[in-house]
Amino acid sequence: MKQNFTVRQGALDGVEAFLRVARHRNFRKAAAELGVTPSAISQAVRALETRVGAALFIRTTRSVGLTEAGERFILRAKPAFEELVAASAAARDLGQRPAGLLRLSAPRAAVPLLLEPMIASFCRAYPEIEFEISTNEELIDLAAEGFDAGIRFGQLVAPDMIAMPLTPPFPLLVVGSPDYLRRNGQPKRIADLREHACLRLRRTDGSIAPWRFDDSGKPLEVSVSGPFIANDYSTIVGAAIQGVGLAQVPAPPAKALIAQGRLRTVLTAFAVTMPGMFLYYPGKRQTLPKLRAFIEHVKQRKAGIPCDAPEKAQAP
Repeated sequence: MKQNFTVRQGALDGVEAFLRVARHRNFRKAAAELGVTPSAISQAVRALETRVGAALFIRTTRSVGLTEAGERFILRAKPAFEELVAASAAARDLGQRPAGLLRLSAPRAAVPLLLEPMIASFCRAYPEIEFEISTNEELIDLAAEGFDAGIRFGQLVAPDMIAMPLTPPFPLLVVGSPDYLRRNGQPKRIADLREHACLRLRRTDGSIAPWRFDDSGKPLEVSVSGPFIANDYSTIVGAAIQGVGLAQVPAPPAKALIAQGRLRTVLTAFAVTMPGMFLYYPGKRQTLPKLRAFIEHVKQRKAGIPCDAPEKAQAP
């Protein structure tokens, strides 16, 4: 059943006119302050009195005073109207310059790889922005959870979001520690994984993610088994370094560890390519200057442009 609005349409019309007249006890002064004619002020007040259902002013040829109804009305209307004006000013301020709280949702693995290198320069460039990062692996509703933007793998970003690539496409790698491979041997074929301890990822829906491969151009998903399950890649990479088993992880968090010799790749001929990681956010019309500033900062970092000094935030 359709519900009526708590506040009727137009219920605030005339309130500002009423408050100005009440302050000056004079219709002409109120009109001059608002830049309208005394007739317009008078009509606005009369319309308000009609909606309220009571006279708010006592008018004579010499003076204007408040009725008892007017006294009661101003007692609550004045502070409420001032709060509305203050709220509008606060919102307008955030819509005109990079300031306020910028909340970003990202998986743990993205923080050291993508965010840590730019946190210091962004905070120096925009000191009026509070930058908050919430690390979680779950796919969240940005608007419902109060986030301005998120970072996720490209295949996970909803189609109604605006997405900006942060990395090029990268492979999913199967890696293991030198100690594990020395003890258990190196798999040569996908079928060899049946003989290995495989570290697994639990998705946000509770299911265990299969391992994905490209077998001569044919996509292949394989259910593996092993002694360890985690819900984020950072933990899985840590377990692989300790020799718990083999892990299938995105290339970026494993790249440095492979270069250091702490992890080695196997089954590289079957590696599947992923779309990369993206910064995503709702439509452009909803993008405040604080987020536009961050987007521009990310673009400058990717282009190798020094960005410790604030630039004019352009629309993405």
